[in-house]
Amino acid sequence: MLISKNKYWLIITFVLLLAGFSDKWGWFNKKYPFIHVKESKYSHVNPIGINNKLTSGAEYKDINSQVQKFIEKWDLTGAVLCIAHKGKIIYAHGFGMANREEGIVIQPYHLMRIASVSKLITAVAVMRLVEEGKLSLNDKVFGANGILNDKRFLNYKDKRVEEITIHNLLNHSGGWTPRWGDHMFIKEAIAKELKKDLPLDLDDYIVFALSKRLHFQPGSHSSYSNLGFAILQRVIERVSGMDYEEYVQNKIFVPLGINDAHLSNNWDSLRYKNEVRYYEVNQAERVISFDGTKQNIMKSRGGNDVRTLGAAGGWVISPISLTRFVMAIDGQSHFPDLISHHSIATMTDTKDGHFQPLGWRWLKPDGTLWRSGSMAGTTALVVNRPDGYTLVFVANTSPWKGARFPYIVDKFLLRIFEKHIRTLPNIDLTMQGAKE
Repeated sequence: MLISKNKYWLIITFVLLLAGFSDKWGWFNKKYPFIHVKESKYSHVNPIGINNKLTSGAEYKDINSQVQKFIEKWDLTGAVLCIAHKGKIIYAHGFGMANREEGIVIQPYHLMRIASVSKLITAVAVMRLVEEGKLSLNDKVFGANGILNDKRFLNYKDKRVEEITIHNLLNHSGGWTPRWGDHMFIKEAIAKELKKDLPLDLDDYIVFALSKRLHFQPGSHSSYSNLGFAILQRVIERVSGMDYEEYVQNKIFVPLGINDAHLSNNWDSLRYKNEVRYYEVNQAERVISFDGTKQNIMKSRGGNDVRTLGAAGGWVISPISLTRFVMAIDGQSHFPDLISHHSIATMTDTKDGHFQPLGWRWLKPDGTLWRSGSMAGTTALVVNRPDGYTLVFVANTSPWKGARFPYIVDKFLLRIFEKHIRTLPNIDLTMQGAKE
């Protein structure tokens, strides 16, 4: 039966209208699964509405000027600074370019890699599984009775791996150090040892690590380890029965109304819609591509296997959404928490300073929570202060200072805090953006 053109558009319009009301009519998603609409507890929040225009007025002139000078001093192609206070996003502004070649100005809603800030997301996912009763922080990871007891993981060289717990992986006390290099960034050496062609699978990195002796007794002290968090990706998948990315999106981001968080794609040509382009210093080392098909590749555009880094450093998200995520796990009363106060307290327990907090990088003596991220083409910093301020800085550039640069960003933010940040208008930009 033929349908007239007018009737055809009437049907399409009706379907789209129903999709728009699907948050209220839950049956619609089940009846019409081809229209993918995620329900959200906080669906009234519209972070995409926040753009540079909202913080370009005279009242923001001083702070914009200071940040612009900082961006220029360090030759950053683009960067975004977001500031929240007591549950309100009061400042969000982009400086420079999201894509220099195409002349795209960076905005707070642009998607950006956040490197090791991803570990904070993974730690929260683990705590959600603990709260669901599917996991205990004391559960053993390897061995016949461990969570990852697949045959390929049972051929380990050091029997001490049977002692590694979830908690050890979270606080970097699993037994690995970067003595011979970071496991997640020595793909060629691992491929050669395993007699495999690139690209490597996450399991390959784990098998390689298990084929060597541990560097120290699990649980004796902390040594920063990307590998430990990469292993947690497989743990989350095993106990949840879901793909890691899917679990995090459904259990962490959807309840917050966040739908712009994804695991990174490696190739520059596969960036997500609204994702920035990544830049390195001119002298940056060129390498073989993650899959071995190309030579002389920038690490940020296909050299590093950021997607396989995954739970340890592979997330892409807008600074606006990242700010809201951090407010949802800080234990303060101004914004609804995603996990329990007990879980939040567990994540920030450093056991007299001998171990790192879970997901966070540092817990300062004054109670400030601090998380940095740094890799080729990316600089990220999250600071959550006990006075209700949350500061998020993300850049699409890795300056020559490398992993030390977030500490320079931190000092800059402290320097302008009293004079500029504390004097910002107490306006909720999220609500302002929704009106745009």
